[in-house]
Amino acid sequence: MSLNHQLMAAGLDLAYGERQIVSALDVALPPGKLTVIVGANACGKSTLLRGLARLLTPKRGAVYLDGKPIHQMPTREVATILGVLPQSPIAPDAISVADLVGRGRYPHQGWFRRWTPEDDAAVADALSATDIAELADRSVDELSGGQRQRVWIAMALAQETDLLLLDEPTTFLDINHQVEVLDLLTDLVRNRGRTVVVVLHDLNLACRYADHIVAMKAGRIVAEGRPAKVITEDVVHDVFGMASRVVLDPVSDTPMIVPIGRHHTAARMAVSSRA
Repeated sequence: MSLNHQLMAAGLDLAYGERQIVSALDVALPPGKLTVIVGANACGKSTLLRGLARLLTPKRGAVYLDGKPIHQMPTREVATILGVLPQSPIAPDAISVADLVGRGRYPHQGWFRRWTPEDDAAVADALSATDIAELADRSVDELSGGQRQRVWIAMALAQETDLLLLDEPTTFLDINHQVEVLDLLTDLVRNRGRTVVVVLHDLNLACRYADHIVAMKAGRIVAEGRPAKVITEDVVHDVFGMASRVVLDPVSDTPMIVPIGRHHTAARMAVSSRA
């Protein structure tokens, strides 16, 4: 079950050099839930995740883990609570799948990094959960983009943290594996009490899987809450600059966004004029 670790940010400013990305942002992630961060390209969602994960030092404000400033906490202590899968991670040359996934166990090992049966079990569980057990002895260099992505997800799972932050984990995956990954993350939340935070581009998948959704624009939070409450046609237009219709997803009873392009707008107007 979840240990209910609390991750939040207050007055957070994040920047790359002099370029400000996130400004005066406050957010508290609901424990034991799947939170999805959405927004247009360059809105700051990945930057926010990096700040929450202690990969980017704030210019102002702070991120707090269980009430303590996360940037002041020992690295090993943070790593036993919070796991991170950043965008486009790079694997060491010629490393095998099993060895890369095994690196997720480092925070749980002592100074001499003694491998235990618990480590074996965690790696095997992560390989099985991501459907890559048959790739265990293969070199990561030999794999397709989708296979590599599943290896990185397995490494994050092997870390067995209560909090898990993933930046676009469905990148390079076909639609079947996208759904499988999101099903897996949902299982972690519902069956193991984990707190999971994901950056996604696909707004419909975000609405289908999120317990809590955070919609960002220009480095600020526009709306947050349950998808049914947050995702409206006005919010979609504000955040993405896109006309749409929001209807009920026939599979999940969650909001489903139907985009309206210029050609479809013209077609709808023509139909209306003939009516």
